[in-house]
Amino acid sequence: MAEATLTVKDFQSDQEVRWCPGCGDYAILKSVQSVFPELGIPRENFVVISGIGCSSRFPYYMSTFGFHTIHGRAPGFATGLKVSRPDLEVWVVTGDGDGLSIGGNHLIHALRRNVGIKILLFNNRIYGLTKGQYSPTSPVGKRTSSTPLGSVDNPFNPLALALGAGATFVARSVDIFQAHLKDVLRQAAAHQGTAFVEIYQNCNIFNDGAFAPISDKDTRSDNVIELEHGKPMRFGADGAKGIMLDDRLEPRVVNVADVGEDALLVHDETSANCAAVLSRLGPPNFPTPIGVLRAVERPAYETMMAEQGERAAGAKKQRVQDLLDQGVWEVK
Repeated sequence: MAEATLTVKDFQSDQEVRWCPGCGDYAILKSVQSVFPELGIPRENFVVISGIGCSSRFPYYMSTFGFHTIHGRAPGFATGLKVSRPDLEVWVVTGDGDGLSIGGNHLIHALRRNVGIKILLFNNRIYGLTKGQYSPTSPVGKRTSSTPLGSVDNPFNPLALALGAGATFVARSVDIFQAHLKDVLRQAAAHQGTAFVEIYQNCNIFNDGAFAPISDKDTRSDNVIELEHGKPMRFGADGAKGIMLDDRLEPRVVNVADVGEDALLVHDETSANCAAVLSRLGPPNFPTPIGVLRAVERPAYETMMAEQGERAAGAKKQRVQDLLDQGVWEVK
């Protein structure tokens, strides 16, 4: 008997979605619930794992298996699950506070190991659940209840952090860019190692309009550059502007009519140098890159663990779980 085709409704739980009206999390939830049925994976093989924060309510709203874990530790839980059950499709939902503050070490070690999990980092540059304190991605000078005179902390750059940790798939999208976000999620799902996706998400209660120049239709074209592998980096009305490297290998914005398209930087998602340059672009002098910055193949952690377990077991080719299930271990 052929398996029934899954739909969006199959991934919608019976729980009331409880985010603030207008929160960008609704749009992200809609995108994920739309993409999951397309992947051709049985629903019982999906697991959504979260830490603490507004975004971390996500598992309740997905009709899949899931864990709502402790603050910042979702990547650790996800790593353990993926290593023990590599057949599962494991997705981590975290926020800029949960993932980059108390969970920073857990995040970077999952990335460097290249565990076959997908990490969605919702970045609203504020602590929403605890009522508007500054977060690791809040800009310098941000006034909040915890920094009434303005933050003096230099913020993290999540994409640069992921690249520095050796992530094999690094991308960015925006909550309300539904078509773009879904395409990025599909590419993340197809990646065999760790896929890290930063999603700009508006908190309309505590940090409304943080990404307005990017999301507003009137200013979007001049402030966003959509990356396409193998394509020159153009943006602005009718692609009139572009990015090129000067003699010092520093990026600069140019008018395409003045330099010609051949002078522009061509996006190469397999180039670490290209990804590094793109990760540093943004306001006030540059457009914000969205799309896949980096995508390369490297053996997944759980695959190497399984192969190592087989070698250790010798001719029996036992799985790690088989060894654990043998019962009493004698230590000499």
